[in-house]
Amino acid sequence: MKLLGKVLGTYRANKDSKSSMPRPKVDFLNLIENYGIENDKFAQKDLDKTVMILGINSYDKSYEHNISLEFGSLGENILFDFNPHDLEVGTILKINNAEIEITEKCTICNHLSIFDKKLPKIVKDCRGLYCKILKNGTIEKDNDVYIKG
Repeated sequence: MKLLGKVLGTYRANKDSKSSMPRPKVDFLNLIENYGIENDKFAQKDLDKTVMILGINSYDKSYEHNISLEFGSLGENILFDFNPHDLEVGTILKINNAEIEITEKCTICNHLSIFDKKLPKIVKDCRGLYCKILKNGTIEKDNDVYIKG
């Protein structure tokens, strides 16, 4: 396995919240195969999109355009200290005891314009990557992230 970097933070759209943006920071995520993230409002919806990953570089791009965002604002569940957008669809990541597979790149989300009208275009190439859960596990800040295989 190849070490890619570390988890900087974990975020979840709580079932009882009206808005899912920015996603609130949580101490850990409990990933459940064929279900989603425990206590997440999007669990059991689209199993190929149950986890969204993002690199810190996406926030760096917004800061370069004088848009200051708190982490969780781009809709991510897991924020990395590296850029995952160079990884191919089908790549399997191992984080702690959990395994997730990249299923697709996120499309431009006009919902991001609530923060700034320019934001959707600024992060269009690094909006995030959707993943499905292959193996149950718990993910938290400072966990190492590996490519499996």
